[in-house]
Amino acid sequence: MLSLHVLQGRAGQGAFGEWRRRVRGDLYRRGAAGTVRERLFSVAPPAGYFPDFLTPPEGLLGLEAGIEAMCGVPNRRLAAELEQLGGENDPSSWLRALAEHGTRTRSELGESFRTYHQAALRPYWADVQSRVHADRALRSRLLREGGIGALLSSFAPYMRWRAPVLEADYPVDKELSLDGRGLLLIPSYFCWRHPVTLADTELPPTLVYPVEHEAQWLTPAASPGRAEEALARLLGPTRAAVLQATIVGPTTGELADHVGISPAGASQHTTTLREAGLITSRRQANRTIHVLTPLGWALLTRQEPVGQSLVSRG
Repeated sequence: MLSLHVLQGRAGQGAFGEWRRRVRGDLYRRGAAGTVRERLFSVAPPAGYFPDFLTPPEGLLGLEAGIEAMCGVPNRRLAAELEQLGGENDPSSWLRALAEHGTRTRSELGESFRTYHQAALRPYWADVQSRVHADRALRSRLLREGGIGALLSSFAPYMRWRAPVLEADYPVDKELSLDGRGLLLIPSYFCWRHPVTLADTELPPTLVYPVEHEAQWLTPAASPGRAEEALARLLGPTRAAVLQATIVGPTTGELADHVGISPAGASQHTTTLREAGLITSRRQANRTIHVLTPLGWALLTRQEPVGQSLVSRG
């Protein structure tokens, strides 16, 4: 859903411009550009409200499970959310057909999402996942070491933790009371500038937030990752071990302890890996934390199983 917002807009040209160009071209070659524009753009306008039934929790089980849940939404809920969207009031609109014709148009919507996923997400999924993984590793470390306060404070400047309230930049005034419920935090590559939450406050509290973006576009998935033995031959056994250890977001000292080398040696290896674009290093207080880049992740791991939704893993 968030990638659809990005595809329709012009924001973030450095991060998304080349991706937009490639995806639009692929959709035209597939003969799907008109269908995506008519159906998906109408349910996911580039700004403002979009229906919650399009992001079902069943998406955690994969793309097909999410589409099945989306197409099986109760009629009353579907009508209410489309009414809030507004486009179904146009008698000629596809949204009106979706609200009135039930099974056929729901199946068309599901098939449109499959086609869009093939063109816009599947080729870039390993890259998306690696950037989300890097964010998750950093946030998890902050949570382990500093607790909830350290985690929530790390979202500045677009979110500000002033206990017991988490303030977020948002396009509309909105207040969500947890009332004892947990808050699900989902890092997302296609979330841009400010976090996103579900419109219905009765649904499980969820906050999707943007990962850190670099001034480069997503790249299509490469071939499966190297085996450990081949990686050691490529980089040398010590440097390969340093790269492997970086998957959990360690400090320089922790890398040294894990691999069994001196801190100076670990620093030299991380410098080389950083210059090669395989890791990135971030200062946190008086230490440096190292995390994998998309290239480093692709080198270490095999492809994720195809067919998982963007929301399911961030």
